[in-house]
Amino acid sequence: MLSTMQDSYPLNLRAIFEHGERVAADSAVVTFDGTCTRRATFAQVAQRARRLAAALVRLGIQPGDRVGTFLWNCQEHLEAYFAVPCIGAVLHTLNLRLFPEQIAYIVNHAENRAIIVDESLVPLLTGILPRLTTVQHFIVVGAPAAFPGRAHGYEDLLMRETSDSSLPDLDERSAAAMCYTSGTTGNPKGVVYSHRSICLHSMAVASASAFDLSWRDRALVIPSMFHANAWGIPHVGWWVGADLIFPGRFVQAEPLSRLIAQEKPTFAGAVPTIWNDLVRFAEANPVDLSSLRLAISGGSAVPRSLIERMDRQGVRLVQIWGMTETGPLAALSHPPFAHASGSEEDVAWRTKTGRVLHGIDLRITDGETILPWDGEAIGEIEVRGPWVTGSYYKDPAPEKFHDGWLRTGDVGTVDPHGYIQITDRAKDVIKSGGEWVSSVELENHLMAHPDVIEAAVIAVPDDRWDERPLACVVLKAGSTTTFADLGVFLSSRVVRWWLPERWAIIEEVPKTSVGKFDKKVLRQRYAEGALTVEKNPH
Repeated sequence: MLSTMQDSYPLNLRAIFEHGERVAADSAVVTFDGTCTRRATFAQVAQRARRLAAALVRLGIQPGDRVGTFLWNCQEHLEAYFAVPCIGAVLHTLNLRLFPEQIAYIVNHAENRAIIVDESLVPLLTGILPRLTTVQHFIVVGAPAAFPGRAHGYEDLLMRETSDSSLPDLDERSAAAMCYTSGTTGNPKGVVYSHRSICLHSMAVASASAFDLSWRDRALVIPSMFHANAWGIPHVGWWVGADLIFPGRFVQAEPLSRLIAQEKPTFAGAVPTIWNDLVRFAEANPVDLSSLRLAISGGSAVPRSLIERMDRQGVRLVQIWGMTETGPLAALSHPPFAHASGSEEDVAWRTKTGRVLHGIDLRITDGETILPWDGEAIGEIEVRGPWVTGSYYKDPAPEKFHDGWLRTGDVGTVDPHGYIQITDRAKDVIKSGGEWVSSVELENHLMAHPDVIEAAVIAVPDDRWDERPLACVVLKAGSTTTFADLGVFLSSRVVRWWLPERWAIIEEVPKTSVGKFDKKVLRQRYAEGALTVEKNPH
């Protein structure tokens, strides 16, 4: 027996685009230039997106062609988010913080036919221009002089087109967008999102179990639009009619605090580093963050101390977990039942990695056996679902998949209610004398010390125990805290045999292009003798 439902209605980005265009025509898109803002309604942005779509077709972009973007978080990037996939082409958001060699590799691997680039970023492309073998058109937001013979001004193209051309029907399973992993080991790998996967992810993320976004909200889009669809915020915000606020390149604490005070967003997402900088600035300066009803943070573990400091600023911070391969959202740390905001229980739940989101299947394994959800068994987290990738673009990478499940590379526990606690990345685990030491937990405890700005813990060889933790810490300027003091601080929080004997002071924890701690760099520095390591036996 078949249903009577209209199964032929497509789940595609045209449906998202046209709904926001019609139903939320008066909602606002705001772009910040560090001093001032420019504004447009959804109706105006939709009109420009339709003109961009027509211009791309006139340039010869066909269904399936890849169109790259090399842009900040801004209105033009949002226009491309819809214009490109709504003509059947594939939006390829390029990570502008990668090394030039990686950017060239990604552009060629994806075979981009066109790139939309901000004029401030043109120098990053001109240096690798001879190596970009497939790009026929550069569409420059600003002056296009840097690409003779292949350059087009963004506004010039839009002015030549009308916005009344119709958009084609789109197969929901066809490619809509693609994003490459940040490539901390080997070449970056491409993940291709379908129209269907983006729609289903957006439905889940908009729900009260996730971001709880609606037309009543003003969403500040801090996560880079080149990274995992900016965590889905632009798609969800447009679909539900929430105002969208783009900070451009100005995500440092001082300009960001001014933007928040001026535009009063109700929702925002950012990696812990940005929230950490903002809350430190707010603790030393008069900053109004009161408009934020919810802030989310992901990309790396969120320390308890950051959640508590944000609470004191009146901002509720919830941890999220996911990756490029998972659409990206896979879990959030909303508490399971009502607790007084800021209470011990409430904060404890929000320090967890998160509860698996509806639509995602999750399991943990030791490589052979499926382990129980008992909050104690430790294994690698594997996931599957309608917005989880089942392969990489032109790269089968069989080692990343297990019987139809994606191996995330994260190691941790899951409790009976589906709450995940990641203890490490598989490549970062510390096994000392045959027992696990959680680098993530050590880092979170260290960053709770008032003089510690950042901390990263890596495994280093040890003659007796095979591996031991090396704690690399960033201290506040003028701090007199010693390694012995930090050892005492940790001793009341972790078991004795976890306490590091090796310590190093560093200026900053190295970051990947998307703001995650890059422990690979620290391990390399240690191997090269570039870290000044002190031993402090406990």
